[in-house]
Amino acid sequence: MATLVLTVVGSIIGGPVGGAIGAIIGQQVDQAIFSPPGRQGPRLNGLAAQTSSYGTRIPKLYGTMRAAGTVIWATDLKESSSTSAGKGQPKVTSYSYSASFAVVLSARAITRVGRIWADGKLIRGTEGDFKTQTGFRLYLGSEAQSGDPLLASVEGVGNTPAYRGHAYAVFQDMALASYGNRIPSLSFEVFADTGDIALEQVILDLSGASVIASCPSRFGGYAASGDSVRGAIEALTAAVPVRVRDDGLALNLVEMVGTTQAVSATQLGATADRTRAQKFSVTRRSASLIPQTLVLAYYDAARDYQQGMQRARRESGARKEDRVDLPVTLASSAAKALVERRLGAIWAERAVAKIFVPWRYLGIVPGDNVIVPGSVDVWRVSAVALNRMVLALDLVRTTQGAPLTLDADAGRSVAQIDLPLGPTTLVALDLPQLTDGVATTSLVMVAASGVSPGWRSAILTQSVDRGASWQPVGQTAASAIIGTALTPLPVGCSWLIDSVNTVDVQLLNTDMQLTDANDDMLLGGANIAMLGGELLQFGHAAPLGGGVYRLSRLWRGRRGTEDRTSGHAGGERFVLIDNHTLAALSVPSGTALLRVMAQGVGDGTTAVEADLTSPGLALRPPSPVMLTATPQANGDMLISWIRRSRDGWRWVDGVDAPLAEQQELYAVTVVPSLGAARATQTSSPTYNYSAAQIVADKAAGAATTTLSVSQIGTQQTSLATTLTLSLS
Repeated sequence: MATLVLTVVGSIIGGPVGGAIGAIIGQQVDQAIFSPPGRQGPRLNGLAAQTSSYGTRIPKLYGTMRAAGTVIWATDLKESSSTSAGKGQPKVTSYSYSASFAVVLSARAITRVGRIWADGKLIRGTEGDFKTQTGFRLYLGSEAQSGDPLLASVEGVGNTPAYRGHAYAVFQDMALASYGNRIPSLSFEVFADTGDIALEQVILDLSGASVIASCPSRFGGYAASGDSVRGAIEALTAAVPVRVRDDGLALNLVEMVGTTQAVSATQLGATADRTRAQKFSVTRRSASLIPQTLVLAYYDAARDYQQGMQRARRESGARKEDRVDLPVTLASSAAKALVERRLGAIWAERAVAKIFVPWRYLGIVPGDNVIVPGSVDVWRVSAVALNRMVLALDLVRTTQGAPLTLDADAGRSVAQIDLPLGPTTLVALDLPQLTDGVATTSLVMVAASGVSPGWRSAILTQSVDRGASWQPVGQTAASAIIGTALTPLPVGCSWLIDSVNTVDVQLLNTDMQLTDANDDMLLGGANIAMLGGELLQFGHAAPLGGGVYRLSRLWRGRRGTEDRTSGHAGGERFVLIDNHTLAALSVPSGTALLRVMAQGVGDGTTAVEADLTSPGLALRPPSPVMLTATPQANGDMLISWIRRSRDGWRWVDGVDAPLAEQQELYAVTVVPSLGAARATQTSSPTYNYSAAQIVADKAAGAATTTLSVSQIGTQQTSLATTLTLSLS
């Protein structure tokens, strides 16, 4: 440093006085060296945009910052394709794209990375869970870290640097569908130190301990960048009043409060000819040249590190407004205190003065504070000149005291929801036709959701050959309302409203809700759900707390599932049926076992599976009803019944339900309590149990006969309806 060199030279030539004179000359040189023109440090928006340009400066991060980083390596887009086809439909080939790339974050070591945003959208939460499909590895920047295996596999082990001393992240096969099939602009919540960082820590680290710093102001985080130590910290000194003081032994950077020396009244106004000059003169700059308002822009942690702004204002005739960009992380209250402190300093510094003192005050150097008799202010020495053993001191008025603690509002911001995705819960449903019309294929639907409200979707694959092969079938629909029965639902009838029985259902997460529905709404299809294998509707859903609901006023056995109104048990799966939350699967007719797998981002490498045995409920005719035995005059017993239809769930008076099958055909089985069973078919809803058959069955010892009737549909046969007759 010039001061140190010239102090030594001056001491050799002229003793102590020569050393002091050398120090003064050196101080002027140092002031020039450490005050070069132009800003070379980072701007406030310098960390907002991700770059990949050669030669881009990589900042050194301190504390906690949100930084975009610099892409240092990337592959070409990787294309993947999958082909699917439904029954009777053409094959459809879908394409997806991914990419692998590396992003350097800091030119010094960090401790960890928290949240990550892609194009401003949160893709990694506080808990480290990713919201999108990608591989991820983080290198903290140690001097012992090794090269990344992906980079080495592409570039070769000998050509892959380890980037020691630099923190960087590697994304492997990141899905790009949500970003227009391009690498998105990423930003990272980077933790480089624990807690706040003191300004003096930054200065000492950047300078390699070649300076002495006493700057206690603290920040949440700072990104240091520039072509020199001065350039790296200049952005900070624009808001924090740091002064350079050279005592001849070391360069000191200190904040405003420092050593203060009093000047004797008898020593003021010294001249070379031993006369007295003006002792103390003060000049004030015009208030019109001083900003009335000062705006401080900074990174606000309360706003996900987006830009925050705080203002300080002094009432005056000036209309000038200045702005300071401070690339640090601050709380709003700290930013408010800082901008008030800075504007107060600017207004204080509009007053300057000059005094002349004898050479014995050679120990005063630029950066020192002095108290001048007759003034209540403290003055900072900005320049020292020695002329014929008289020191001319240029003074600037300062503000003293610790920064104020001020209340401030960070302003409102739209915070992105950060909820863990969690594992997928998958349910495969074999549903009847829920709308008017006749189904021609099985209606297999998939409902999926998660125990965390953050769950969004999962990729689906299915197998119809017992797992020998798997076919991609798209992805799940929106999160479904899924739960588990806590109590068994007792037996109920399907032709009357069940006002007696109830069932308690625990939903997967507390964001899911169930509501009431009146009878008109139920007729319109509201509140329809699958519980076990029974399709039912509920009129009342009483919340019991913790995501538990008690369902009552039940409409049971809907759409031909009356056979499932018994046999319920605790632990059965509950799914609210909603077209928006169900994904349809195309299943070939006659499939004996359908296996479905789902894999979401929150599932890691493990998929979840749901199976269905012989799906096809939508193809099965409903069983006949109202089996009636009418004795005939000739001793025959005429068995009759009422046909139901897959296209006739609405009972319209005076109108027969449409057949909905290629032909009307029934299977009738007669089973005497003793003797051989007999099977036949009929094309009308009647069967004649003849007198001769009755006599034969009695003769064989049968006391009763059970008759079973099923409708034979186009693709499936209905469940049987039975009637038992006494032969006594």
